[in-house]
Amino acid sequence: MWRNFRILVLLLILLVVALNTYFDRVYSTDWNSPLYVTLYPIDGDGSPVTQQFIGDLKPDRFQALENFFQEEASFWELPLQRPIQFKSAPQLHEVPPALDRDANVFSILWWSLRMRYWVWRSPDPPGFAPDIKLFVVYHDPALTPTLAHSIGMQKGLYGVVNVFADRTMTGSNDMITAHELLHTLGATDKYDPRTSQPIHPIGYAEPTKEPLLPQTHAELMGGRIPLSNEESVTPESLNQVVIGELTAAEIRWLKK
Repeated sequence: MWRNFRILVLLLILLVVALNTYFDRVYSTDWNSPLYVTLYPIDGDGSPVTQQFIGDLKPDRFQALENFFQEEASFWELPLQRPIQFKSAPQLHEVPPALDRDANVFSILWWSLRMRYWVWRSPDPPGFAPDIKLFVVYHDPALTPTLAHSIGMQKGLYGVVNVFADRTMTGSNDMITAHELLHTLGATDKYDPRTSQPIHPIGYAEPTKEPLLPQTHAELMGGRIPLSNEESVTPESLNQVVIGELTAAEIRWLKK
């Protein structure tokens, strides 16, 4: 009897999670109204450089991101002038739960539960309930020359974005932030995970260009600007980035 009761409770929990995931997916990409995104700055390494960088962040630092999504939405004829709007939260003084590199299936499930609880505990800005939460973890490039992989989760509508505490890298930081944000809306990666090379045609900004290479822009989910079949570079800013046709369809900007 007790065993059947526990199974029933577990099934009810899974049903609630499944329904929440479905409604998150439908609501976040119906585009009847703007999406509101809160970004939480986090000191990822305790460096004085990182803390100083976070302390110097300006309220208007999201303007490039908002302009990018506004321009791309206009290109795809989305009937919203500012489809994605950003707001900054106060600095969080706790880093997100880490996922071990050699994690197995059960470890990943446990991490996912811990992460969703951690996200749920994060405070909303006063008078503002965000649709999506992005936790931007800043790192001193002198201490962390290579960043851990960022994530964007559609289940739960949150992301963990690892970036550099370096003003000269603002453009590439914006690129990573925009990339992970679209993961929360259902967009998929369009690069080869073994080589990081964008996949043709879906990961190219201009897939029908002649000659095809070199490209001058990156497709957002392709992540890099292809220069040859073996070489590509990170865009310096969102001015070198576009949202391609498949990505637009995945986030329901382009109706299939």
